[in-house]
Amino acid sequence: MLQHTPEPPDVFAWIDDAERARERAGLVRTLRPRPASSPLLDLASNDYLGLSRHPEIIAGAQGAAERWGGGATGSRLVTGTTELHATLERELAAFCGFEAALVLSSGYAANLAAVTALSDRGTLVVSDAGNHASIVDGCRLARADVAVVPHADADAARKTLAGHEGRSLLVSDSVFSVDGDAAPLAAYAAACREEGAALVVDDAHGLGVLGEGGRGALHAAGLAGAPGVVATMTLSKSLGSQGGAVLGPAKVIRHLVNTARTFIFDTGLAPAATGAALAALRLLGREPERAARAREVAAELYGRLTASGLTSARPDAAVVSVRAPSASAALRWAADCREAGLSVGCFRPPSVPDGISRLRLTARADLTGEEISRAVAVILRTAPAGATAG
Repeated sequence: MLQHTPEPPDVFAWIDDAERARERAGLVRTLRPRPASSPLLDLASNDYLGLSRHPEIIAGAQGAAERWGGGATGSRLVTGTTELHATLERELAAFCGFEAALVLSSGYAANLAAVTALSDRGTLVVSDAGNHASIVDGCRLARADVAVVPHADADAARKTLAGHEGRSLLVSDSVFSVDGDAAPLAAYAAACREEGAALVVDDAHGLGVLGEGGRGALHAAGLAGAPGVVATMTLSKSLGSQGGAVLGPAKVIRHLVNTARTFIFDTGLAPAATGAALAALRLLGREPERAARAREVAAELYGRLTASGLTSARPDAAVVSVRAPSASAALRWAADCREAGLSVGCFRPPSVPDGISRLRLTARADLTGEEISRAVAVILRTAPAGATAG
């Protein structure tokens, strides 16, 4: 007699419950492949300077791929470092005002590298409550004592640092990705000097937008190249490419080369992305007005939307967020904008630290006056009930 073999248990049955909970809360996320050429007006990407499709940046990627191949072929310490990587690091450090730079495969990897390599057991890491997930994950992976302080509260950061014996560092975004507000970098730096701590700043949303000619928030604050300051950044926003970097004193960069796991054990940045980032950096050096234009567009979007009754934080760089009454309303609002020809970002928990859902708009330097007017009209026309004070 044949014996019946029972069906094995579904070890992933719990995922069904999790999916239903996300659906009820309006928090389902889906991938939406975009075509090579989209009819939508783009206010969702992080292409702040409009360089991702610029002919010079495309040529930089093509030329690098033709010369160096499709991939880096290995980790940076084995075969993954080309002359192109070294050139990008020299020019990026010089542009931003730092002694040295190290290029990694992403901004996420750069933050993990900086936080974990500059801390150990006994180190106190003080982290702003509004920090990006990559910083949060770096803190989790570090073997340090981590203290989260209220958002943009320099006095709380100083008090937390005070009295700690041993190594300490304060880590913060320069511009926070949810509301687009800037960190109090000068006050943070003063607290670090007073308490003998290092300052690590993620300038992902400052590079290309803030500072003289887009040299970044640390340059604008007079902190670029300071001995106790380290910057991290991404090459995927203003530079229209991909990858990340850590900038700081040369001895810090040498330390990361020898200790940062997301550098040592990761394949080097692909030549095409490296070449594109280098081309974008050089173009920004020749066209510094792009940075100011991005800020002007952000200010205009903010002014026109808030004048019509929507709630938005005043932007300090190129991120403009507009609050929605709920997660489901934000999702519907973004979908309605898309149907009307406008692509906008939609931030919902857990991406927002305060639990308030938003539309997130990118103020790109290449937007025309007509495109700004069209975007504002669509956002206002599709606004859900409760989005405006009136």
